[in-house]
Amino acid sequence: MGLLTHLLTLPVAPVRAAVWAAQRVVEKAEDEYYDPAPVRRELADLERRLLSGEVDQDTFDRREDELIDRLTEIAEFRQQFR
Repeated sequence: MGLLTHLLTLPVAPVRAAVWAAQRVVEKAEDEYYDPAPVRRELADLERRLLSGEVDQDTFDRREDELIDRLTEIAEFRQQFR
């Protein structure tokens, strides 16, 4: 039966390969999008820029809130898959 199944499903093999490749691309994109390291680096850089006077307190507060929201989103996403 294995040979017969293989022969009957052979025409859809390219579709399965394309679906598999698309799934790997999505997984890689999600890994990068939901990686907290770049967000933490940006948060540290933002604080450095505040201390050096490159950004004012209002800009810092607004951007810090955005980054913290992003970290919360990442944590919630990762919690779903534990």
